Amino acid sequence: MQHSIWKTMWKEICRDPLAIIGLAVFVATVATVYIWALFIPLEAMDGVFHLRLAPPDWAAGVPLGYDNIGRNVLHYLIIGARNSFNIAFMVTGGAVTIGMLFGLLAGYYGGFIDYILMRILDFFTMIPSLIIIIIVAALFNFTVVSFSVMMLLLSWPATARLMRSMTLRQGSLEYVSASKTLGTPNIVILFREVLPNLVSIITANLTITLAMNIGIETGLTMLGFGLARDVPSLGRLIEFGRTAYNMQNRLWLWVPAALMVVIMMLCVNFVGQALNRAADAKKRRA
Repeated sequence: MQHSIWKTMWKEICRDPLAIIGLAVFVATVATVYIWALFIPLEAMDGVFHLRLAPPDWAAGVPLGYDNIGRNVLHYLIIGARNSFNIAFMVTGGAVTIGMLFGLLAGYYGGFIDYILMRILDFFTMIPSLIIIIIVAALFNFTVVSFSVMMLLLSWPATARLMRSMTLRQGSLEYVSASKTLGTPNIVILFREVLPNLVSIITANLTITLAMNIGIETGLTMLGFGLARDVPSLGRLIEFGRTAYNMQNRLWLWVPAALMVVIMMLCVNFVGQALNRAADAKKRRA
């Protein structure tokens, strides 16, 4: 069963050239960023005053020039991308895991357990997440970890609702009733039989959540409500494009970061569309 699910998802990706290209570009970019970041010394983020806003110089090995405090923009781009990816991966992984477990338990057991869990979910859903993040950012300086935790606490309810609705649908199918009749423990039914049938939906939701988290972190940091100013981020580089002069005359400061964000979100979206088709195909067979 599980082999068939993964095989179906991989076939859908292979049938879509955009999904194949997107997956290849995404993996290559992430691998390059994390490996390259290992060779950039910490002092590279301090900057050199007399080099501030110096334009690109390919002969000197500085293809993206320097920022407003004399940091090599290419080095800043790599470290900033690593921080942004770390946040997106941590928040996505945590939100999908918490939402999946929450939704599975609520949808499978139902009754009083479902009622209690749904009231908790309603509470988190009613919280204006962006406003909370903006208020906290105004009071404290976010690090990569603290910003990830804040986003995680406010981003898992959507996944939980999706998983609950899909688990309710699976719970009404004959294979679950047959397993219960045979005396199979609920925990075994839940994780050995129900969960594998939701893998394609979980992975499709994961890609959507990942793209969304990349955009949210970048946007909030660009507007000054995300990571602290001394923490490198793609959003901090894109922020340079908010001034008319930089937008027109210092493209090296913000265009590479903006292109990276757009390309990564497109790549994830192309893969997610293929996974959505795989999930739909599985539902049709069911």
